[in-house]
Amino acid sequence: MAQTRGLRQRIKSVHSIRQITKTMEMVATSRLKRAQDRVVAARPYAAALADVIADLYSPALAERFALLRQPGPAGVKRVALLVITSNRGLCGAFNANLIREGRRRIQELEDQGAAVELHLVGKKGIGFFRFAGRTAVVQRTDIGDRPTTAHAEELVSPLMRGFEAGTLDAVEVVFARFNSAMSTPATVLRILPVPPPSTDRPAAFYILKPSAEAILERLLPLYVQNQLFRALVETAAAEHGARRTAMKNATDNAGDILDILRRTYNRARQAQITQEIAEIVGGAEAQTG
Repeated sequence: MAQTRGLRQRIKSVHSIRQITKTMEMVATSRLKRAQDRVVAARPYAAALADVIADLYSPALAERFALLRQPGPAGVKRVALLVITSNRGLCGAFNANLIREGRRRIQELEDQGAAVELHLVGKKGIGFFRFAGRTAVVQRTDIGDRPTTAHAEELVSPLMRGFEAGTLDAVEVVFARFNSAMSTPATVLRILPVPPPSTDRPAAFYILKPSAEAILERLLPLYVQNQLFRALVETAAAEHGARRTAMKNATDNAGDILDILRRTYNRARQAQITQEIAEIVGGAEAQTG
């Protein structure tokens, strides 16, 4: 009797958990669609910015803009590393992969003799690096899974000022690149300095007004800001994809556990009924004998 009562309680508990994970899967699927649309919408603008900058680029102009300044012979000595994670869990190994990639990049830069200035977005990354005893210059938990261009500007503006002043030699971002809902690899992207265009790019001829220098002065900060905005948007979409996958797996596993528990309960109940019948028959025989 006690065994069947315990099985009923476990079946009820697993069923409740399965309802929760199924609901979370549906919510994540809905949010993933919206986040994926934002990723797709952000890509053409980024591609257009990159094309215009590449068409305007020249070595002579590059010397006038600090954001195009490439590392000198001494290499990179001070790097700002921005690690983006989520504020919430229940998304499988999503945050663990981002943190692992951030730690790997920190170790790689320090092995090369560079000092790393850590910037963190998301509670999961902040909690881990605090536990690891790593000091972060910036800690942001207010961005969440709906980043805006204003958030990107707030994050990247002081980094651009530091790069222009020469206190930073490079700025890199660790984020989840959104290839698809099932493919979101942790990626390191260097957003500063702005890389020069490829040498095999065909030359473009424009009548410019104002000058190429004036246009680049406005476009370069926008390009860097957009690179970070894309990293934030893609990480948000990747988080929803990872949570949907994790909740689907949890729902499927709960269903498998329910099947096992119900079969076990039915066997236990049958054994209990058989025992009760045997006891009744035995009692009846004892009375007639």
